[in-house]
Amino acid sequence: MQKRNNYTELEDFLSDESFQSWVLHKIDNDGWEEWTLESRHRAKLVEDARLILLAMQIPGNQLSGSDIHRALQNTWLKIREKENQRAVKTVKVRFLRKRVLTGVAATLFICFLSSWFYSSYLKSDNKVTYNELIEDDNEGLVEQTNNTDKAQSITLSDGSSVLLQPDSKLSYPKIFTGNERKVYLSGEGFFEISKNPQKPFFVYANEIVTKVVGTSFRVKAYSDQSNVEILVRTGKVKVKSNDLVSKSDKEEIILLPNQALRFYRNNLKFDKITNITQDVVLTQSVGNIEQLSFEFNDIPVSQIFETIEQAYLVNIDYPKNKLSDCHLTTSLSDQPLTEKLKIVCKSIGNNTSFEMNGSQIIITSDGCN
Repeated sequence: MQKRNNYTELEDFLSDESFQSWVLHKIDNDGWEEWTLESRHRAKLVEDARLILLAMQIPGNQLSGSDIHRALQNTWLKIREKENQRAVKTVKVRFLRKRVLTGVAATLFICFLSSWFYSSYLKSDNKVTYNELIEDDNEGLVEQTNNTDKAQSITLSDGSSVLLQPDSKLSYPKIFTGNERKVYLSGEGFFEISKNPQKPFFVYANEIVTKVVGTSFRVKAYSDQSNVEILVRTGKVKVKSNDLVSKSDKEEIILLPNQALRFYRNNLKFDKITNITQDVVLTQSVGNIEQLSFEFNDIPVSQIFETIEQAYLVNIDYPKNKLSDCHLTTSLSDQPLTEKLKIVCKSIGNNTSFEMNGSQIIITSDGCN
């Protein structure tokens, strides 16, 4: 689909079968929506092509004679421009002309829908794309994309961990520098942030920014969804709209444990939810990592490892014979994955350590103290 990056004419889009499937049948296997939102420059061209294609499907008797007259005048102007620019595309222009004359002229449809298209669909003045956020950052970023059907665990250079859900991606510096830690999310991720009051952590997702020092929370911000959701598990977060968003009052919302926020992208409004149990959407989307308890009182280490495996969808390989009688009492509730492992290994003692390789964790130990 890289050829579409070179599209400069309406006919280019109208003759593209994938584009037709997206517009007419809502089939977006090639990511037309996200591709369109990546650039304001191409949005107008895509809009015109889309609305003309839709107009061709409207029965003629739904418009009055004056409507058709105005439509023909405007459409003929566009056709003449295209004929003057590229004579080689005469056949395609004639095809377009014939469809407009025998069916319904597109212009009235464009007049009525253009304002709706921009305000409800593209919102170019308000909506912020993942690519725009990345372009605004001068640092070299590492991008992790989850194209699998299960969550992936990512460990950042400061020890913070992110459980990245399917169809999501995260961009972050290989090493955090300066007095801030910034990451960029498209999709959904559960964050557990290492405490560092002198270096706050920021998650940029669509039109909002989440600021934390050390806490755990979930951000759900897909590009094709109409709102953004944030749910806090531990600690405190501050949420506000991105500076790239126009017409926003930049109000800052503070969220405490078991509180959530829903940000409506179309009207830039915040909805703070103090009792998440009464919100069906939020309760249905809570994952294992948010439900499991990490408070252990004289619990076998095997059960602790099993809980970590269920929460982070990782595999832990450890010497079962040497740790079979090992029980621990510890609290891991407000710790990223790497900190949890460090605490467990230190509690076991006897030269116990761990090594991470993607979703595989290897524990080496001489046994319990």
